[in-house]
Amino acid sequence: MHPHAKHPLPAALASLLVAAAMIAAPDALARSSDRNKPMDIAADRQTGSLDESTPTVLSGNVSITQGTLNVNAARAVINSRGGAISRVVLTGGPARLKQQLDDGTPMSAAASSIDYNLTTEVVTFTGNVSIQQPRGTLSGARVVYNMRTGNVTSGNDGKGQVKMRIMPKNSPPAADNPPDGG
Repeated sequence: MHPHAKHPLPAALASLLVAAAMIAAPDALARSSDRNKPMDIAADRQTGSLDESTPTVLSGNVSITQGTLNVNAARAVINSRGGAISRVVLTGGPARLKQQLDDGTPMSAAASSIDYNLTTEVVTFTGNVSIQQPRGTLSGARVVYNMRTGNVTSGNDGKGQVKMRIMPKNSPPAADNPPDGG
């Protein structure tokens, strides 16, 4: 497959972004109109088989864009089962994704690995996880989001704390509210 060819990946990445957006702001969803836009994929190298016997592997400067969605990773591994994508694993130093939410709010996430299992509907971010959205941030070593239950679990495997910042709904930017009141 040519590196710029379209791969049946839109559902996986759209769902991945929905999960990341919901971690950062549970009341927001990734831009739904992006799923109806063309997807452009570029990588230095692509390997895989025409059947489902081996995953499709994109490596080197992986870039995936679809509407406002922008994904950059060193590597993307795409597994299929029964003609549908079953799992997508993005890795990098770090893997990054950005997208506007339906309300126009930007959302971004970065981690050493972003593993989306479409079969179980679980997204696992590992390694220096940072999820940012104007209403708040979440960072830690590992964040797991179950799309079926809405459950989010985060932890640092005993190496520090999970950190979150939630901004008041109608507050001015944080720089305008110094913690010392001055």
